Amino acid sequence: MTSQQKAYLYGLGAVLAWSTVATAFKISLQHLSPAQLVLYASAFSLLSLLSILAWQGRLGELLPALRQHWRRSLLLGAVNPFVYYLILFQAYHLLPAQEAQAINYTWALTMTLLAIPVLKQKPRPQDALAALVCYAGVLVIATRGQPLALEFSNLAGVAYALLSTVLWAGYWLFNTRDQREPVLGLTLNFLFALPLAWLWCLWRGELGAVAWQGIAGAAYVGALEMGFTFVLWLAAMKLTSSTARIANLIFLAPLLSLLLIYLLIGEQILPSTLNGLALILGGLILQKIPLPRRPATGG
Repeated sequence: MTSQQKAYLYGLGAVLAWSTVATAFKISLQHLSPAQLVLYASAFSLLSLLSILAWQGRLGELLPALRQHWRRSLLLGAVNPFVYYLILFQAYHLLPAQEAQAINYTWALTMTLLAIPVLKQKPRPQDALAALVCYAGVLVIATRGQPLALEFSNLAGVAYALLSTVLWAGYWLFNTRDQREPVLGLTLNFLFALPLAWLWCLWRGELGAVAWQGIAGAAYVGALEMGFTFVLWLAAMKLTSSTARIANLIFLAPLLSLLLIYLLIGEQILPSTLNGLALILGGLILQKIPLPRRPATGG
């Protein structure tokens, strides 16, 4: 098997895993509050990442990295996973899974827009057009096909979903300046986020006994979505000869996710969700297509 074939295999594995998370979020939230899901999923994710480091024979690197990068790890861990997943799970708590997951896919566009002030990148004409198309899709989903009426199915849920894209995109933009090795850095993030999640649940009085179904769901979400899948994706990006080929696999995830939401949760997929998702994916594709340059004119 060539390196590119392995990259496709790892990338598809990551995409298949990510396709299940909207369903896993919704099922887990039937038994846990958003804060409890953050707490237990973070614990299982930390165990998953520590197991990966142990398998790689790199656990000894953890303490020196902690001493060197504890401030950055505390800051980034507070953003992701703690606040990001707290906001994202609240969106899933308030919205149907199909709507929350579709809106969440606008994070790639949000990252492009945030890169303009954060990384001082020059805006391109297609970015503005892509933004209009993507957020038109969000409006179609949020109003369930009645965008002109501006009657939102759940305005708070939509706000949480959009805020989660800002947090996720901002995290990855600031992560571009992160000097830590990715798996080690993510482990340190969870190491600091776990006590934050515990204190949050303590303050809200949510540390009582929970159903085993909630723990099982949190174990799946934490070990797979927050931990192991990230390592699979990193491996794919490292092995591929074309980052764009692997990155484009992510467009499969929302379609597979909708199928699982229908089969496992029983949500009837609304036409407005399909139409809005088509606009969102269309906007993201448009963002990747460079506009033709105007020919130079002689003076």
